[in-house]
Amino acid sequence: MRPKQTTLRTLLRLFLVVSVALASGQVFARTENTPIVIAHRGASGYLPEHTLEAKALAYGMKADYIEQDLVLSKDDHLIVMHDIYLDNITDVASKFPQRARKDGHFYTIDFTLKELKQLRVTGPFVPALGRNAPKYTGRFPLWKSRFELATFAEELELIQGLNQSLGYDTGIYPEIKKPYFHRAEGKDISRAVLETLKRYGYTSAQQKVFLQSFDAEELQRINDELMPELNIDLPLVQLIAENDWGEKLTQKNDTWEKYDYRWMRTAEGLKKIAGYAEGVGPWFPMLIEKASTGSAFTPNTLTASAQALGLKVHPYTFRADPQQVPGSIGSFEKLLALFVKEVKVDGVFTDQPDKAREYIYKAAPASKTLTND
Repeated sequence: MRPKQTTLRTLLRLFLVVSVALASGQVFARTENTPIVIAHRGASGYLPEHTLEAKALAYGMKADYIEQDLVLSKDDHLIVMHDIYLDNITDVASKFPQRARKDGHFYTIDFTLKELKQLRVTGPFVPALGRNAPKYTGRFPLWKSRFELATFAEELELIQGLNQSLGYDTGIYPEIKKPYFHRAEGKDISRAVLETLKRYGYTSAQQKVFLQSFDAEELQRINDELMPELNIDLPLVQLIAENDWGEKLTQKNDTWEKYDYRWMRTAEGLKKIAGYAEGVGPWFPMLIEKASTGSAFTPNTLTASAQALGLKVHPYTFRADPQQVPGSIGSFEKLLALFVKEVKVDGVFTDQPDKAREYIYKAAPASKTLTND
């Protein structure tokens, strides 16, 4: 018998009600230049990432968009989780100890949905240091309460249900994870994602959706082939990585090589991206450089160059945890101030959507309006 989740779910419902009640006196009237707040993996600074509980919490915090990273299961269900591995957020190693591949990793694609639902989910930990070594200290304690993996369909139904019952218009921001890997496994994850989005009514930007990926060639395929075939037109966002992260691998002469992302940060590269995407998602340090004097940072030209081509700029990931704020900047609020007021980004991915929204709210007092809703 599965453990009951009544207490946690009840608390989350209460939090949602309280959040709405507190927010109802003042509504944020967004202007064209106000950055959007994207809940990175949900309210992942407070609850285990990509769980339905973390998404409900992010919704209660009134994020503008909520992110979904997507991978495929063995039986072709889209699973909401950050990586193709189960290693560092579940108890898969104890539940299915013989199911690791030769590289030592447990791959989501090797498990059916029924098997995945048996796993217990927690916040990210460092497997090399043991299952009780958190990646981020001070967050929700590892292995407490009960959380599980969710499907894309379950999450879309949650967000759409809350939009209906609460009257908000919270958007979604799915990411297609490692299309090259899924293709090598004989699966077309991009088609699966697009078909699911269409089935749930996401056919254009009017439904508040961005679709993102680190794979430029796959985004071009989506733009040029898949979306016209399915008669949908979604805004695409090109994520930009550092080469050594290995977000995309390409096969050359029977070996896998890391993709070179450097072209995306050039004038010609941005012009190419503007031909198939509506935005870019760079790692936030890519948008700043050391000032000529002192230890301060100043914007580089990447944001302005992208925006001049009509591209939105949504950098990742802004975390309020003290150890995640660059020491020379000093505080989460100052970090946000740098990117909102000086870099002038169009949106921020954040693990703490409440704090980001509160800062942006205070930074744009002219945008506040009173309402009796």
